[in-house]
Amino acid sequence: MPTLGHALLDALSAHGAREIFGIPGDFVLPFFKVIEESGTLPFYTLSHEPAVGFAADAAARFHGSISVAVVTWGAGAFNLVNPIAGAFAERSPVVVISGAPGVAEGAAGWQLHHMSRALDTQSRVFREITCDQAILDDPDRAAGEIARVLRSAQEFSLPVYIELPRDLVGVEVGQVDVLPRRPADPGALAECADEIIARLHAAERPVLMVDVETRRYGVEDRAAALARALGLPVVTTFMGRGLLNAHPDVVRGTYLGAAGERAITELVEQSDGLLLLGVILSDTNFAVSEQKIDMRRAMLAIDREVRVGYHHFPAIPLDDLVDALLARAPAPGAAGPSPPARPVSTLVADDTALQPSDVAAAVNDLFARHGPMPIAADMGDCLFTAMEIGNAPLVAPGYYAGMGFGVPAGLGGCVATGQRPLILVGDGAFQMTGFELGNCRRYGWDPIVVVFNNASWEMLRVFQPESRFNDLSDWRFAELAGPLGGEGVRVHSRRELAAALERAVASHGRFQLIEVMLQRGSTSDTLARFVAGFKAARERG
Repeated sequence: MPTLGHALLDALSAHGAREIFGIPGDFVLPFFKVIEESGTLPFYTLSHEPAVGFAADAAARFHGSISVAVVTWGAGAFNLVNPIAGAFAERSPVVVISGAPGVAEGAAGWQLHHMSRALDTQSRVFREITCDQAILDDPDRAAGEIARVLRSAQEFSLPVYIELPRDLVGVEVGQVDVLPRRPADPGALAECADEIIARLHAAERPVLMVDVETRRYGVEDRAAALARALGLPVVTTFMGRGLLNAHPDVVRGTYLGAAGERAITELVEQSDGLLLLGVILSDTNFAVSEQKIDMRRAMLAIDREVRVGYHHFPAIPLDDLVDALLARAPAPGAAGPSPPARPVSTLVADDTALQPSDVAAAVNDLFARHGPMPIAADMGDCLFTAMEIGNAPLVAPGYYAGMGFGVPAGLGGCVATGQRPLILVGDGAFQMTGFELGNCRRYGWDPIVVVFNNASWEMLRVFQPESRFNDLSDWRFAELAGPLGGEGVRVHSRRELAAALERAVASHGRFQLIEVMLQRGSTSDTLARFVAGFKAARERG
């Protein structure tokens, strides 16, 4: 029989985990030893637990399956609360494994180090931001508990929590089974799919909108096939930017309401048959809508539920729904010719001072020459600038909007994609997690990092320009790159930016940091439109 530590690792692998991120601590040392010596999954340690959570979140998003964050009890796990809250908000299936005091230690009656209030305080906190939990304090029940929790992570595409007492890591347990998925009720699924197809056929202006669950459940290709079969134009949400990037023949663009292209806004808001697959009804996706979308005429599939007008169909998995719709649609044709490319602003490589939108133009030019790269963006104007870059794979905290995601997410992308990612991060967020780049040297990662430096929390300034607390100091990030194991350059003009990006692509083996110097008050065109639309919507509301 396997020990509990080995059984848990084998179960993670069997359920689709491809890597583990973590930071050691005394309560998790026995499990870390098993992770290292078994070699069951690649294992990466970072410098601070928030980065562990962000990296695991991004890895799960990139490869569409669970990823794992392993930390110690109390002082380590509480540092994971914010990134796991973000993963929950944005439907990312991170498996949190926390080492814990041994069963005997917990029964001794002592106040234990790292304990905040009570032995179960940590598990109660994580119950709020995970969809399922297991305390593995009973070897006889451990295998079943692990199987249940990992199935929940897969089925709901949400974080789960496992607490592992350190004195049970070496105890023998039963083999962990991979439980069968719970499919939709055939009758409910058929009725739901029939009603959606009927509405789409009756609509004069049907549209398919995709968001994050479309990737979480691995249905991007099937959604594209459905769009071709039914002749549906496809748009992504703000959060879903980068989805269906392999299918340019069906994707019209990204819906940003008043902040986006007029043609895309009208396509969505004037639709009489809007099918939303995995779309989170959040303010970041819809607060800048020019007119409120009538959900009575829409069809929404999210959280394993489907709403068609006033009709509610519970327990309908998204992948089952898409398969049922494809079965009722005409045979998908071959991919048609790509639509004419929309005009893309090309950077004029002169000595003009840089604006954020210049970064998008320079990256578009770079991708045109060398091919697209996966992108990890932090929150702030770097994310709105990413909306002006071609439809490449993108991970970002678009809804939860927490800062500090970008750099560790890019490191997670190095692991999950096996490719070199582009990281877009503001100076405020870089101050939080930028030093995680120091781990690149150990693992051979060489991302290209673009830091937007305006010595300011600029996105906050656009909402409240009179406040001086948004001013930051100039930390001279490019000069830090060398001691951290990379190469850095500070650029002020379009010409310098274009040259720096080209050098970065040609340089391999060390991370490349390009510090883009911006004036306070300068924002991307997209952020300026978003803020104006958001303020107008708030006034209307």
